[in-house]
Amino acid sequence: MIIIQPSGGLCNRMRVINSGWRLARERREKLRIFWSCNLELNCPFESLFRPVTEFQITNIRSVADPRKLFYQKTSRNYLTNEEILARRGPDGCLDSVYVKSLKGNTYIFTWEWFYPSEDYHLFIPTDILQKRIDGITAKFGSSCVGVHIRRTDNKPSIGKSSTDAFLSSMRQELAADPDTMFYLATDDMGEEKRLREVFPDRILSNQKRCLRRDSVEGIQDALLDLYCLANTRKIIGSYFSSFTDIAADMHKIPKIIAGE
Repeated sequence: MIIIQPSGGLCNRMRVINSGWRLARERREKLRIFWSCNLELNCPFESLFRPVTEFQITNIRSVADPRKLFYQKTSRNYLTNEEILARRGPDGCLDSVYVKSLKGNTYIFTWEWFYPSEDYHLFIPTDILQKRIDGITAKFGSSCVGVHIRRTDNKPSIGKSSTDAFLSSMRQELAADPDTMFYLATDDMGEEKRLREVFPDRILSNQKRCLRRDSVEGIQDALLDLYCLANTRKIIGSYFSSFTDIAADMHKIPKIIAGE
């Protein structure tokens, strides 16, 4: 059995689960997920996504959860970020010889992906969230560009993808197509205010969103932003952001990174 305890934020977890699903499929083993509801993501899996059949998922709220500890202590193999990075090749895949050497249960606790994501069919928003997503994307038309501005705790992103870099890229999009609208996803309301001042009547967003990641509402709004971005024709995104990467990867749409 492959047991995954994905860590980090929403998109890190999605990539880890996708990796675990591929590893389990390759080894023809069952997959079990321990989904931790904590300060960085305090929302059960089923409050975000429809039920899945490809793996068993268990929500936990403590690192001392006995169900998690049982598998953690009895598994023959225990992989952390360091082990995954050491065993991951240039193609992003775990070394095949190493994978074949794994015997018995394998427990993986990480925010690092270890196989490139093939698709995101495992993650279908709940009916309620999908209805909200559809309500927003119905306004996009054919010329909507996604804009993801990551701020707060992502220092590499803040340093590389400045607000001026976003403004420059957005002006280029408007010059190429005057009908362009922008769907903005950001964790900084000040950034949204500035963009609305520069591009009046061009910005769409989930204006009543909650930005608290330690709440169910905050994570649901983050998921809504992710899927709305994924339904644009192109994304102007933030440097070193899994949120930007997955939004583009989900439907294989083009992306540019502001500041690069």
